[in-house]
Amino acid sequence: MNRPPARPWQLVLIVWGTKYGGGDLSRIILAARALSPSLARVVVITDRPRDGLPEPVLQRPFPEGWLLPQLLRSGCQAKLAMFTEGLIPTDMPALFSDLDTLFLKDPAALIDLMETPQTVALFRSTPLRFGWPGRLAFRLTKGRRYARGNSSLVVFHPAETAYIAARFQALLKDWPDCTFHPMRADERFISWAAQDVIREIPGRLAVKMPTEFMLPWTWASRALGALPWVRRRRAGLTAITLPGDAVKPEALLAAPEGALIVDHKGRRMIWSDAALGPIRQLILKAIRALPPGVQR
Repeated sequence: MNRPPARPWQLVLIVWGTKYGGGDLSRIILAARALSPSLARVVVITDRPRDGLPEPVLQRPFPEGWLLPQLLRSGCQAKLAMFTEGLIPTDMPALFSDLDTLFLKDPAALIDLMETPQTVALFRSTPLRFGWPGRLAFRLTKGRRYARGNSSLVVFHPAETAYIAARFQALLKDWPDCTFHPMRADERFISWAAQDVIREIPGRLAVKMPTEFMLPWTWASRALGALPWVRRRRAGLTAITLPGDAVKPEALLAAPEGALIVDHKGRRMIWSDAALGPIRQLILKAIRALPPGVQR
């Protein structure tokens, strides 16, 4: 049986300040377009107009009340602006991606995680699982404990998630310094506000490179990478996020075979086919496929 055509979807990117430029935005936009025939729209939420982007791109300014100093720090609460009612067109589901993401296959596979239009999908970052375990903990503790995720990738439908931004802005009036525990980071707040409908982006589809490939001991990294089922799963990945300077695309491209790569937390990875399996060549192929001048 033929698989039904993928539904149209939109890619959402967020940028403020000077850390990321047009090349970073262009890299991910062009990669997503090359891999996904069903990508119908790109939305960039930005603090100022960005020149040189591969059109068509819908640039949206941050709504009022989001570019506050306390929301632009390490908690990145300003990212919650993407849920603001009317900011993103509501005619199709969306995938938010950090600018450090490398797409290996059609990102539409992530959109397929939506069980209902209300579903919000992201990486899980705590042992407490999404679904009934997280909901039970949330109810028993009256919201003090809940399953939490990481927001490097977020699947959602703009027509169904405006409550996340609205609730944050309402709480911001009483907690302007974001000291209320769920407000300490954007991913905490998404997890807390959407606990009833949240689901995990599985490791068969996408991973964060430090979490998946880097461990405190190189022998452990090698042992994990040698497992045949791990190699098969990694070879089928759709996306890998590359947070941190140690694993930026240009750093991986320049690293020689067998190099020891260490991130800011001391996690280690042997950058070799023997240690990582086929995924290393897939990563390098995806990086080399980026247009000249946008490999960073």
